Order: sequence, then C-alpha cells, then structure tokens
Amino acid sequence: MNEGSFNITVVGLGVVGGSYAMALRELNPKGLFGVDVNPDTLRKAENMGIIDRGYTKAEEPLKKSDLVIICIYPGQIRDFIYDNINYFKKGTVITDTAGVKTELIDEINSIIPESVDFIFGHPMAGREKKGLDFASREVFKNANYIITPTERNHAENINLIEELAMKIGFSRTVRISPEKHDEVISYTSQLPHAIAVALINSESFDNSTSSFIGDSFRDFTRIASINEELWTELFFKNNSNLVKQIELFEEKLSIIKNAIVKKDKNILVENFIEAGRRRGAI
Repeated sequence: MNEGSFNITVVGLGVVGGSYAMALRELNPKGLFGVDVNPDTLRKAENMGIIDRGYTKAEEPLKKSDLVIICIYPGQIRDFIYDNINYFKKGTVITDTAGVKTELIDEINSIIPESVDFIFGHPMAGREKKGLDFASREVFKNANYIITPTERNHAENINLIEELAMKIGFSRTVRISPEKHDEVISYTSQLPHAIAVALINSESFDNSTSSFIGDSFRDFTRIASINEELWTELFFKNNSNLVKQIELFEEKLSIIKNAIVKKDKNILVENFIEAGRRRGAI
C-alpha cells in the first residue's frame, strides 16, 4: 500500500473519525478529506491540520477518493451509501467502524454497486466521550481490529485494510463472519457497558459514594460514561445476542450470590480461581 498515491475521505469527524484522520495524517496520503454535517467541526479539523479540506456534502471528495472510511452511526451508514451511490469512483474501497455487522451488511450489499468494494471493519478502540475534541491517534495503539469479509470482497482490498490498520497502530487484525462478530461483541463489548451502566445506576450510589471509591470501582465504571444515542442503537441492533449474554451473566452472578447466602466456601473459591485462570489467559 502506497499511501502517498491515495486520496482518502473520512466520513464523520467525531471521536473515532477524528482519531482516524489524525492517524492517517502521519501516513502522508495524497489527499485527506473530511465529511461532516457540522461546519464548525470541519473548520476545526482543517485548522488542526488533520484534513486537507472539509465538506458538508460528500459528492466532491467521493469522486476523487480511493479509500473511504465511514465513521458514523450504524443506522446512518445505509442512508449515506444510498444518497451518494453515484459519486463513488470505480475501484473505491470503503470501510466502516460500526459495532454491529449482520443487519448492516445485508442492507449495504443490497444496494452497493459492483464497481466498489465495501470491507466491513470494526476497530476495537474508542472513547467514552464524543466529538472531535476527544479524538486522539493514540486510541488505536495496540488495539484489535476486526474484519468481517463477505463473498463480494476482493482479497487484495481486505489485505489493504488490514495493512492500513497495522500502520496506524493496531496490534492485531482478525477475520470473522458477521454473525460471529455480533455474537462475540455482545459479550466482550456490549455486556460490559450494560453492567457498568447498571452498577453506576444502582440505588446504592449516592452523594457520599465518591468518598469510598477505589480503583476497582473507578476502572469498572469508566465505560458507564456512555454515548447514549450510539449505544442505544448498538444494543437494539444486536438485541438477541445481548439479551442472551445478559441472561448467561445473571446465571453466573446467581451462583456467586447463592454461595454467599449458603456460606459455601468451596463454590466461591472455585469461582474465584476459575476467574483468575481465565483472566490470566488474556
């Protein structure tokens, strides 16, 4: 991949899109453009030097872009593709950052032209805050990058996205099916967010709680400061997988609860040891 010959457009300059632009800038692409509905965000990105030019309409940058990275909410991606379907140049490679895949891929593949290749990706990196002000190229460092290939994708374009991910800081790329992605992510990402929200919203939390907080509570509830619109959408679009994971978690929590009620030391110790073994494996 020779970034110097590429024109790249980043769609959506929030925390993820802004982070992409910052990281891509270091690769010195031929042109680096931003698309966002907010003119102030575009001006800020231009002033920061992380894009060459910003646009509120995608037509102009798409017509000259070799790579398009879409960093908007999953529900907005199909509409963006549909509205701009005639502007993608032949041979354009498109990728995304959405945290749900199966439904999205079905929608996109029903409308995307054969002349472009949409490689569906999911950077396992982000911030609890939203907006360009919280973007950072460091967010990708040593993170995992997931690709969900489809039969429409060309091998060289999948390789291109994987190579790009490694160049901007990701430590590992993984290829899995869209269905497996949504199943795994419901456990490794969505369930922890649901638990953190429930914990911080517990009736036990009051104005005096902060005086008794240690690192464990602080670290665990970090992700409870959540982008409510995005995560509501993610939960709903992956609802069956997430509900299953919540029920499995409730079963494990009930085992611990019952062991405490019955003062069953063996069960409690077994759970602690198994948890330590599994945590050590990662």
